[in-house]
Amino acid sequence: MKIDSHQHFWKFDPIRDSWINDEMKTIQRDFLPPDLLPLLQENGLDGCIAVQSDQSEVENSFQLNNAEQYDFIKGVVGWVDLQAEDIQERLEYYSQFPKLKGFRHVLQGEPQRDFMLRSAFKNGIGLLHKYNFTYDILIFPDQLTYSKELVAAFPDQPFVVDHIAKPYIRDNKIDEWKRDLKALAQFENVSCKISGMVTEADWKKHAPVDFKPYIDAVVESFGTDRIMFGSDWPVCLVAESYAGVFRLVEDYFSTFSQGEQDNFFGNNAVKFYKV
Repeated sequence: MKIDSHQHFWKFDPIRDSWINDEMKTIQRDFLPPDLLPLLQENGLDGCIAVQSDQSEVENSFQLNNAEQYDFIKGVVGWVDLQAEDIQERLEYYSQFPKLKGFRHVLQGEPQRDFMLRSAFKNGIGLLHKYNFTYDILIFPDQLTYSKELVAAFPDQPFVVDHIAKPYIRDNKIDEWKRDLKALAQFENVSCKISGMVTEADWKKHAPVDFKPYIDAVVESFGTDRIMFGSDWPVCLVAESYAGVFRLVEDYFSTFSQGEQDNFFGNNAVKFYKV
């Protein structure tokens, strides 16, 4: 099964979705399952994982409702207040939904850069494994060292780094990010999504050569058993088409064995999210 491990659906709300600024006008509209399905089919993909873009439990209901209606949505990564006093009750509640695979917090946007190391947040993370939930780590490169400390504290918890931790591709900066990513990858409970790269590059002028050193670093750090394809559609559309994003990694991995390609384009995501 070939899986897009990272994409989003939303009904655009200019207030709630204020992060979609005027530079991103092309995605200031609704993006729903019928919009994605033909793109998956055109690129030979069987399904997707829908990831939260709003930090509310209303978002979970919206994404789960989509997943109930459309079988190609194989899983949902939602949001829950991991610091809440009733977090165990909330996780117990969400455990009834087979397609709710895990949770994510927009750590990249937190003013406190080591927010993930708050005791209340770690308490929530510590409960996820009990309910077989995964956790998506959404960060900028400056938070990689904190992420290392977090994952080290929970060796039985499956984690995945979103968007290769958003390196500064447009500035051609790689050394610190590469070093810190490699240090994080030494923990076997951590995987990485090769996704979101085009939005970290020059939106108007980019080429495959711009991304190769970064993909090289991810593969060197995580191997081919802990990486997965993600389009980051529709966010990617500010810089590239869905087909363009897919072709970028398809070309890169074309020289790898069929088994390694199968792992990257589906098997690893199926295993991680228990699809």
